[in-house]
Amino acid sequence: MSRGELPTFLRLREAGGYCRLRSTIPPQSPSAWATLITGRDPGGHGICDFVERVPQTYELVNSIARVAPPRHMLPLGGWRLPLSQSSATLQRSGRAFWDLLTEAGVPCDVYRVPSNFPPAEGGARQLAGLGVPDLRGTLGSPSYYTDGPAPQSEQVTVQSVQVVDGRARARLLGGRNSLREGRPDLYIDVDVYLDRGSRVGKIAIQGREVLLRQGEWSGWVSVRFTMMPHVKAAAGIVRFYMKEIAPQLKLYATPVHFDPMDPVLPIDAPRGFARELAERYGPFHTLGLPEDTTALDAGILSDQEYLHQSAGCLDESRRMWESALNEFARGTLFHYFGTTDRTQHMFWRTFDPQHPGYDAPGARDARSAVEDCYRLGDELAREALEAADERTTVIVLSDHGFAPMYRKVHLNSWLARNGYLAMGEPGGSGQLPDSADWSRTTAFGIGLNAIYLNQQGREGRGIVAPGDRDAVLRRLVAELQALRDPETGQRVLAGVYRTDQVYRERIPMRTPDLILGYAAGYRCSVSSATGWVQDQVIEANTGKWSGDHCIDVAAVPGIVFSNRRIEPEVAGLADITATALQEFRVRPDDEMLGRPIWRG
Repeated sequence: MSRGELPTFLRLREAGGYCRLRSTIPPQSPSAWATLITGRDPGGHGICDFVERVPQTYELVNSIARVAPPRHMLPLGGWRLPLSQSSATLQRSGRAFWDLLTEAGVPCDVYRVPSNFPPAEGGARQLAGLGVPDLRGTLGSPSYYTDGPAPQSEQVTVQSVQVVDGRARARLLGGRNSLREGRPDLYIDVDVYLDRGSRVGKIAIQGREVLLRQGEWSGWVSVRFTMMPHVKAAAGIVRFYMKEIAPQLKLYATPVHFDPMDPVLPIDAPRGFARELAERYGPFHTLGLPEDTTALDAGILSDQEYLHQSAGCLDESRRMWESALNEFARGTLFHYFGTTDRTQHMFWRTFDPQHPGYDAPGARDARSAVEDCYRLGDELAREALEAADERTTVIVLSDHGFAPMYRKVHLNSWLARNGYLAMGEPGGSGQLPDSADWSRTTAFGIGLNAIYLNQQGREGRGIVAPGDRDAVLRRLVAELQALRDPETGQRVLAGVYRTDQVYRERIPMRTPDLILGYAAGYRCSVSSATGWVQDQVIEANTGKWSGDHCIDVAAVPGIVFSNRRIEPEVAGLADITATALQEFRVRPDDEMLGRPIWRG
């Protein structure tokens, strides 16, 4: 901004329409956006991390939504006939502010806002964002086919294929078939024909043929996974990238997204809104995290290939955004862009000389990626202001800031080493819940920032008596606050927060006992967040996921810009909720926190 490269943001700041934005504890996207939606803190709306545990079983589950197969099935031979529908249930408590607005007669359009899957039926038109899974039920599982050396990745489905007479056969996976006994994998056969001399390939899938040159991307390809012949199929869409034809086949496929023309679970409100959008704009990404950070981190996509894929997702969102702006007449238009978030996660390493990945091959060619994000934000703000008249309020915000991730912390390994988490074999490794000895475990970590006590009456095999809870927490907090990195000598945690002290509300069976605020440069590892225990406690982060915000809230403030003068120097996310309601003189629910941010 000081170089004059963000003229829109600069003009708004100089006119008084700027302040810092305090995120949630923890400053995670699911938690933060749920607070903005409901005006409640994470203890009130219940989303405190990307994942949480089921208290009785310690099973790891998605915090935003629960997806379940049909509840009533009729066994018939090797089949299970569904007598009801599969379901997805939003786990966010509290009413969305746009529900209050639409009840007051205010039209609302809500595009891709996180923590809103499945969208609740109401007056607002909604397209879901972060929280929507792929057809396999994950946050994004891409596929990679090769007849060369196969890279190792837990998140990417890597298939080794044989090319015989210019032809290879592979499978595209589509999740489990809940209508067959044993729930076998759903799959579609994919035939790949290669002309290695001309560097041209043909993908044949379900009667369709897609011609691709080496280095070329396909458009969206519609696919259907048969669950029961003539009865039920799961519709999806996928894109292919012919990374290499010769000397080796290297074929990448995106995760299989829900088909917006026929989504297997509700991604819109009213039902049919996604279909309307697809009929108007063509097929578009529906996965909540559409930019394939997994393939980039695994080395399957290069920096430039990832940026190309990410740009495609952005183009689809911008088409909807620009059309919605042009048609906007009254009410509220709320549009989320996630490109800026994912780009900073993946490309912080390219401009920070202290990061272990700074000098990695190709990093120099992507050094402008993060700054380009801010230019994008400035451009989107300009478009909104140009579409607004003098009676229209424009708010541009980021729910959190960013920091480097130099080191990753295996929290569960620390808990095991310090006697809080007991493994089935002393000194052993493994993944929760199966590898733990719950009869000797007092605390465990699930998610990027959360610790749960193994409390009697709450956890399935809890051992911490309610009367001992406070003493255990005091001891655990003190030891965590003293934790230092043996290699750097730095404090690992900037804050350790008891949720019974920082949240106004708590959902007893869901809310963690502690939220950890990592110091800038540190973050919990994904392996620990998903329940793994290993030998190391802290190690260098050499991955491409190099920037983060799931740390201490004070280290990563967000920002707010507006075409109106803002009163506080620092606002909270719930203040934005109150502001949106005040614009239309709508009274907030009693549970909503926050106050409007305007001057005068």
